[in-house]
Amino acid sequence: MNFDHQIFLKHIAQTTNTPFLIDVEQAEGLYLYSPGGKRYMDLISGIGVSNIGHRHPHVVSVVKEQVDKHFHVMVYGEFVQSAPNLLAKKLVSLLPETLNCCYFTNSGTEANEGALKLAKRYTGRTGIISCRGAYHGSTHGSLSVSGNEMKKFAFRPLLPDVSFIHFNKIEDLELITEKTACVIIETIQGDAGVRIPSQAYMNALRQKCSATGTLLIFDEIQTGIGRTGKMFAFEHYGIVPDILTSAKALGGGLPIGTFISSYDIMQSLTHEPMLGHITTFGGNPVCCASALATLEVIENENLLDSVEEKGQLFEKLLQHPKIREVRRKGLMFAFEFETADEVSKVVQECLNNGVICFWFLSCPNSFRIAPPLNISEEEIKKACEIILQAIKNLT
Repeated sequence: MNFDHQIFLKHIAQTTNTPFLIDVEQAEGLYLYSPGGKRYMDLISGIGVSNIGHRHPHVVSVVKEQVDKHFHVMVYGEFVQSAPNLLAKKLVSLLPETLNCCYFTNSGTEANEGALKLAKRYTGRTGIISCRGAYHGSTHGSLSVSGNEMKKFAFRPLLPDVSFIHFNKIEDLELITEKTACVIIETIQGDAGVRIPSQAYMNALRQKCSATGTLLIFDEIQTGIGRTGKMFAFEHYGIVPDILTSAKALGGGLPIGTFISSYDIMQSLTHEPMLGHITTFGGNPVCCASALATLEVIENENLLDSVEEKGQLFEKLLQHPKIREVRRKGLMFAFEFETADEVSKVVQECLNNGVICFWFLSCPNSFRIAPPLNISEEEIKKACEIILQAIKNLT
């Protein structure tokens, strides 16, 4: 084992000047373990990835089984392989009938890139509308439709013909016209600090897109795979997108994403030009096997049934005058404080005491909790004790 921080800091590209620098030797269920034996409760699921905990036994077993068969054999879309076939069949069975064709990618931002290309190709239009406060990824296209200008200005010029509307503001939907290829929107805004739209807004959004021939893309990179108590968050609203993107928790800890649409829409990527979208590692059989196993765990262990109850327990136990607002859907939380400094202190003290929380890049005065769906009631109570004490210790 090599946990040399100098190697990490000098030879692995850094994203900030202040990484957490936790040495991780092992991960199991809710917990990360350091070489010295310290145990951390992972209340952010590796930022929305480990929805069924780390190294779930069923996932590990299925991955080992696939490893014994084969790894990568060909670029996406040429050879018939069992693991992607089975995953696509399972996903389609969980979704409305118009979402029946999957394109597998390696990550969430790649899924969103593919969705944007698909919308432009199918409609023949160039206009894209996104929301202020949105986060869709860090590659150029996804960054172009993200709403945090501080993260974007150093990388301009970005995609042209991108406009922004206010999330959950019905009046702004008038900006959607017959020139708009697509509206890309997080079903619930994540990085903005868990912003939850109204039913009226979602209905109006769907109606406006349908009336103008605009494709509606729901980005469920964070909200999908059970996080909100439904397999996908759009199920709470009774409407269906034209394109759905998913990643993060889909792979059960391995890298995979997907954009899903109708067969008719998806076929537009096969001609004029042929190979309109292509990826080498998308649909990797080991990752697809892991994703299928993850979906099986959620179903077989009835994990969705207890999400709301566990969310309510967190909300009940984490009450303090310093918390100005709690925004929650299922087990997706934002706890808002007066300042980002308060959040930073709470996060650091929790970390010191073995609980991993985090903040939001675009909402640093709120801290996030998004634990594995199979966290126990006892684990929730223990975690909340530590978090509440950290809040009480604020000066």
